Amino acid sequence: MKIILGLGKFFENRSVIVDILAIFFGIGTWIGINGTFIQLPLLVEVAPEGWSLPSYLSVMVQIGNLGPLTYTLIQKFCKRNDAPMIYILLATGTLSAILTAFFYDKTAVVFGGQHSVALFALTIFTAFTACTSSVLFMPYMGRFREIYLITYFVGEGLSGLLPSVVALIQGIGGSAECRLVNTTETGEPVYEKYVPPPRFGTEDFFIFVFVMMLLSCAGFTLLDRLKLSRTQYAAVKVGQGNDYVYSRDTKTSPTTLEANGNKSTVSEMDDNQNKIVDEMAPEISSRVYVFLLLLIGTVSFFANGVFNSIQSYSCLPYGGQAYHLSATLSVIANPLACFLAIFLPHTSLRSILSLTGVASLLAAYVFVTAAMSPYPPLHGTTAGSVLVIITWTLLIGLVSYIKLSITTVMRAQGGKSLVWTGALTQLGSLIGSILIFIIVNYTNSFTAAYEEC
Repeated sequence: MKIILGLGKFFENRSVIVDILAIFFGIGTWIGINGTFIQLPLLVEVAPEGWSLPSYLSVMVQIGNLGPLTYTLIQKFCKRNDAPMIYILLATGTLSAILTAFFYDKTAVVFGGQHSVALFALTIFTAFTACTSSVLFMPYMGRFREIYLITYFVGEGLSGLLPSVVALIQGIGGSAECRLVNTTETGEPVYEKYVPPPRFGTEDFFIFVFVMMLLSCAGFTLLDRLKLSRTQYAAVKVGQGNDYVYSRDTKTSPTTLEANGNKSTVSEMDDNQNKIVDEMAPEISSRVYVFLLLLIGTVSFFANGVFNSIQSYSCLPYGGQAYHLSATLSVIANPLACFLAIFLPHTSLRSILSLTGVASLLAAYVFVTAAMSPYPPLHGTTAGSVLVIITWTLLIGLVSYIKLSITTVMRAQGGKSLVWTGALTQLGSLIGSILIFIIVNYTNSFTAAYEEC
């Protein structure tokens, strides 16, 4: 009964078309970068860098953080409307995807050795779109009612899920088979690992990413220009640099957009839509405001910067199947957690802190398993495999829900809160990525576990 009531509430006073457009818009954020890393098992086979390629690509992604910095400087010294900049970024990501499909294996001599120069350059441009989305795409959604910020986050979660599903269909990430290839003179069998070839190649995969980027471009274009979309704006005045002033009155007025000093009122709203009240998160004190910014930076430090780098160390000691299941279910947990936020309360500061505490305990366990690799607790047992899979799935789902909750609360504070939220998200991710890169590659803190025949 509660589920039925929840579904009824979901369709009440909202436009499903705008929901779909917001989801497609969100998909275009990280699908290019996620797709590149998902293809690593195939890319390393043709790249001269071999299994050092992930480290190089991580550096290229961090160069993409110049995007948010560039956007911040543009807004400071040369006020620009954000919509044209989003069009440029989405076009850049779309063009990068199709060029990657045809040039991912092209190399050139740099510093006396062959390197995947084309892939590096295209990854940088793809990262510009992904990294800048935190300070540009997400704040853009602040002009819409809160419910559409949630569906945007669902789309952002799907940017990891969709390429993962396609990769599973492609045949990437399956467990290697041990095949008998010979017998010694004493009669002992000799086995060799065999990895089945993919059903289709990397070129086809990046063409899929290109198609999804085209759909994201179309989604944003309609979201930005459709009259129906404008009827779903919140009661808000949007100034330069995504500076928001929300109305908390029960009778809302048409949204006012201020672009380059010229004010324009969205008068297309009909009377019924004009009376919809956006359920705003509570106003918070300046101390709590700063705390939540630091919290989302810290959560992003681990969620975006650290967890991906240690998941293999944490899970592989329990077997390849445990690793692939935890990776797959973690990707599914991200959009699922955002979808559940539609039906569950997510703006309570107490619940945010409680969930953060639970996530901290789960994070401590995965760090213990990663640090003790290749012999973590319950190594070689079914209980250990089940526990590590459940822990990773719950952890990723919780941090996704926490990030969405904090973002929703910050949206309600108006001003440039969403911009600051995006900036701290990227800063935390950047610091986490650099730190874990150094720890993994230049210390002996983590030891890889390998499956043997």
